[in-house]
Amino acid sequence: MSLMRRRIAALGSLTPSPILALRDMPGTTQTEEVADAAATIAPYATGLAGVNQPVNMILKDALWWSLGILALIVLSVRLLEIGWNKLRHVSAMSRPADQQGYWKSSQWSWMPSLKKNLIYAPLWRKRHNREIRLSSAVSIGTLPSRLHFIILGLYLLSNIVYTFYLDWSQPNGYALAAEIRGRSGTLAVVNMVPLIILAGRNNLLIPLLQVSFDTYNLLHRWMGRIVVVEAVVHTIAWAYVQVAAAGWHSLNEKILYETFIASGFSGTLALVILFILSLSPIRHAFYETFLNVHIILAFIIFATTLIHCTSAAIPGGLPQLPYMIAIFLLWFFERLARMFRLAYNNWTSRRGFTEAVIEAMPGDCTRVTMHLPRYLDVAPGTHAYVRFMGVNPWENHPFSIAWIEHHPDHADETLEREKGQSLAALHRGTTSVSFVIGAHTGFTRQLFDMASRSGTRSMRIKAAMEGPYAGHHSLDSYGHAVLFAGSTGITHQLSYLKPLIQGFNDGTIATRRVTLVWVMRDTEALEWVRPWMDEILRMPRRREILNIRLFVTRPKNSKEIVSGSSTVQMFPGRPGISTIIQREVEQQVGAMIVTVCGPGALADDVRQAVREVQSIGTVINMVEESFTW
Repeated sequence: MSLMRRRIAALGSLTPSPILALRDMPGTTQTEEVADAAATIAPYATGLAGVNQPVNMILKDALWWSLGILALIVLSVRLLEIGWNKLRHVSAMSRPADQQGYWKSSQWSWMPSLKKNLIYAPLWRKRHNREIRLSSAVSIGTLPSRLHFIILGLYLLSNIVYTFYLDWSQPNGYALAAEIRGRSGTLAVVNMVPLIILAGRNNLLIPLLQVSFDTYNLLHRWMGRIVVVEAVVHTIAWAYVQVAAAGWHSLNEKILYETFIASGFSGTLALVILFILSLSPIRHAFYETFLNVHIILAFIIFATTLIHCTSAAIPGGLPQLPYMIAIFLLWFFERLARMFRLAYNNWTSRRGFTEAVIEAMPGDCTRVTMHLPRYLDVAPGTHAYVRFMGVNPWENHPFSIAWIEHHPDHADETLEREKGQSLAALHRGTTSVSFVIGAHTGFTRQLFDMASRSGTRSMRIKAAMEGPYAGHHSLDSYGHAVLFAGSTGITHQLSYLKPLIQGFNDGTIATRRVTLVWVMRDTEALEWVRPWMDEILRMPRRREILNIRLFVTRPKNSKEIVSGSSTVQMFPGRPGISTIIQREVEQQVGAMIVTVCGPGALADDVRQAVREVQSIGTVINMVEESFTW
């Protein structure tokens, strides 16, 4: 009995919920109960009620400051590298190979270990740029490097912490949902600013920080996924309160007829669709279609989010409105920069438009030479986006620039014959830029088919080139350069050879030994670059600096494997990457740079071999040129 009395007393001491209290009040009808209950919920469905805006602004600053600090760290490292490389270049360019020993040894004992275990390290074991394939038709992409994984992991973790840094002691669950809605919505818009910056190929951070567009593209993809999750959380938090306040019918009505809600919901829906299409198997299967749909959906997302911020029943719109205006301006000016580059590169009033000569090559490749109507300074190791009249002219794709030829103005021919080719004459002339484009599917296959159908060996069509881009990595300060190329990756490496040999002859670079390793399926690939390679092999003192190793993985017969000389050798089968690099290290001249451009499996082998020799303690740096998509 005493136990029962205590339980009854405890029940009597409980404070009834608002709805129970309303029911206990005499004269309260059911309609009044619902209306009064809704009044305690509805304010948290829209507007800033329950939103902790001061904390949102603090976390916005924290997010942007973290990115800014990361950029400052990278900038500081790059400035130190540039200064050190310049010092090495000036010191070593006048010294013979046997006097570059100081630059051969690492000046910091911890640097080789840092390169091996962090800077050049894959996420796990060996695989990095080799695609993970579920079948011959289904790819799920590549793995980030260890350094990229750490950066992405910290950024993702910070967003999770910021999203759920809430007042969990809040007794009203709907007020807590409003705080979540405000936080996730703010973070989604705040993340859109770096998202749009990293998406642009004219991003000023690329030349400033000398970080490849491929790395920015990786960060862009993961930031986009974070934005999608935060936008979905934002929408669910709103819907939870709205349904509790007025039911599912009101939810549907607001989505269909209220501009503020309809625009926000449409933006979230477009984000979810874009996320699904961006999944690696779908993106890789329909890449060119994805590119076009991606642009359309991105514009819809920005437009609907801008409308969402301006149509809120708050004076001046939502606090995130200035960020959306900034996003639109960034997007607009980046597109404007593309249009300016296209117009500047490809048209002059005196010479007209760019014309391309396309030739079908053996091995399903197209050799393209674009004759630009003006002089264009193109550094080695650059790439450009090209488009062709008659081959999906609205599409443009990046390809490494293989060869650059400058043609002086014909009006200065007499002066050239008398005084030699002057720099001024070159700058008043034109530039030809050449590519080798492998035919796969879509755009590249259509280009090859067009060239193959022509009745002559080559055909001329109107074209346009946007670029050049990249070209940040100068090899001039290294005493020793080892260049690996796989298949059409030879285009990237070929662009370095002529400037290196010319610089060696002029005494303006430190390089004393260059080894080119080209892995090809069969000897037909030699036709892709024959005119340019012939010119390189005829250059003065070429034999003193350049060694070429050609590996033919599927020769048609043994007679194809012919070594022209001790400096140009051909071998059947695949190369032993580790053995080649170890032999080069044994003959290392000064600081060494190893670069690779080719299939992911080749790049991973080179990366692994470079990491293995870091324990020797000499300066061995690596650059990988890749277009992961």
